[in-house]
Amino acid sequence: MSSPSKATLRESELPALRDARPRGGLREVGVLAYPVILTQVSITTMHVVDSAMVGRLGATELGAVGFGGIWTWTAMCFFVGATTAVQTFVAQHHGAGEEERCGAWTWQGFYAALPLTALGCVALLLGAGALVHQVGPSPELEPLATGYIRARSLGGVGLVAAVSISSFFRGTGDTRTPLYTTVFANVVNVVLDYGLIFGELGMPRLGVVGAGIATSIAEWIYLAGGLWFFSRSKVAQEFATGWVAPSRDAIRRLLRTGLPIGGQWWLEMASFAAFSALVVRMGDASMAASQAFIVLLSISFMQAIGLGIAVSTLVGRYIGARDPASVERSFRSGLALSGVLAGVIALLFVAIPEALLGIFSSDPQVLALGRPLLLMGAAFQVFDAVAIVADGALRGAGDTRWPMVVRFGLSWGLFLPLAYLVGITLEGGLLGAWSAGIVQVALLAAVLVVRFRSGAWRRIQI
Repeated sequence: MSSPSKATLRESELPALRDARPRGGLREVGVLAYPVILTQVSITTMHVVDSAMVGRLGATELGAVGFGGIWTWTAMCFFVGATTAVQTFVAQHHGAGEEERCGAWTWQGFYAALPLTALGCVALLLGAGALVHQVGPSPELEPLATGYIRARSLGGVGLVAAVSISSFFRGTGDTRTPLYTTVFANVVNVVLDYGLIFGELGMPRLGVVGAGIATSIAEWIYLAGGLWFFSRSKVAQEFATGWVAPSRDAIRRLLRTGLPIGGQWWLEMASFAAFSALVVRMGDASMAASQAFIVLLSISFMQAIGLGIAVSTLVGRYIGARDPASVERSFRSGLALSGVLAGVIALLFVAIPEALLGIFSSDPQVLALGRPLLLMGAAFQVFDAVAIVADGALRGAGDTRWPMVVRFGLSWGLFLPLAYLVGITLEGGLLGAWSAGIVQVALLAAVLVVRFRSGAWRRIQI
């Protein structure tokens, strides 16, 4: 890429000089990250609302949403992950002062991902029943989970297209626009959840299926809002966001970076879906407790994702600007902030586990299973936050293949066998199975941090 233009220097270097702060410091990461964190918290709120409302129907219904949601995301995460590569290309062009080359990557993201996403959604819609039956949940949970998965498959294309647009904005350093579109979509989701789950506001009572339909509609609303901002004249003039034809070379480059991201997301999520198959056979109460635990973990997870996206943007920007010192400083700042946020969540998990679990269920068995999970989760989410930020830094540099191999090895070679050994063979139950997750995520965090600090990202060319 070319050297930074004067416009780039005015935009990024001079403010840093005026503030007498180094680029990539805590303030810059925090300012860029907080809208993304709010976006992710909004997404978490949507899942909390879904689970809390469905949980009022019973433990089986809550377990069905958790089980169905895991398998739906397993099917979709490959396409979503691959599309996030748009951010890496946009950030590096933006850092190099090549704003006119940024908008086209969103369109190439559409061309690369949407046809396959559509096929995946059709396969999920038609094959949901066979998939759920093969896993073998309880007879009561099986039809509910099948209906939820089918309803969720209707929103997959809209979600992936919206992620391509959000990745463009985040690559340019605009993290507020995705926040606005996500919040609006989530407000729609809350209203539709209330109406379609319980039959209120003149809507039919659809229960678990209603929750899935509400989320799918919200995903299309998310896309509509993103397209509106993407097509505005100011954005179009600055970043050339108008329609462009498919480019075989651009799609190839995008897939070369994006497929390992999608691959690592899918491999890791598939292992987690297989883990859920172990949990669901422990009973509906175990699945419900596990779902409540996962949703509460996502409070920390989503904050770390926000910081990871911010760090990814800054790493890409400063690689484009040929400023490796700021690249490393951005990484260190992200780790520091993630540690603080994860520490706050850990304190909540330890101090008020009953109150947090009570959001989702009043079932005594679910609460009894969930309390020790939250105590363990206090440590789990600290390691997870470190891994997410390190992964974001590597992604911003285009270092995506190596993390995919590591995640595959740890998820399938360690996590699943250990979960089966401790949870099933040694009869450790739900807590024993989840303890394997702590071992896996702690090792993952350590390996990813070492990878970034090794400087291997300096040799990556996208």
